[in-house]
Amino acid sequence: MRYGCDLEKAEIAGLLHDCAKHYSDETIIKKCLMEGLSLSEDERKAPAVLHAKYGAWLAKKKYNIQDEEVIGAIRWHTTGRPNMSLLEKIVFTADYIEPRRDKASNLPVVRPLAFTDLDECVYLILRDTLSYLDSKDCYVDSMTNQAYYYYKQLHDSKNREEKGGNE
Repeated sequence: MRYGCDLEKAEIAGLLHDCAKHYSDETIIKKCLMEGLSLSEDERKAPAVLHAKYGAWLAKKKYNIQDEEVIGAIRWHTTGRPNMSLLEKIVFTADYIEPRRDKASNLPVVRPLAFTDLDECVYLILRDTLSYLDSKDCYVDSMTNQAYYYYKQLHDSKNREEKGGNE
């Protein structure tokens, strides 16, 4: 509601975004291949993100969701992507800040920011996610890096404008 997003689309995407999360990495790889979903080298190296890709397929095929905006929100909720739609950013952010999550150290900053500056919030989530994955020596899907650099540019540009406006 805060950003004027279509509530029905947000509800459907929110309900379905993790519809494939219960599958093991091995199973989800097999299911993707069985359904003809091509897997990139990144996806094979970071299979934890595959539930988003397979979930988007399930939403179309099993749940008959035809709205590409909803499908996109399900598809990109794990890695993000450059220039996400409003719904994609909302589902990406909501997945990260949902109430049962308590491990991310920056949640007290990120949660309220989600309601005041969504792009800045996405930037912080991506920054913190990459930092966490780096600390655990985990492979990072290149789409997450691409999303990070896109939102970092927005962040840097906004900061330059704010500094330039205050001088």
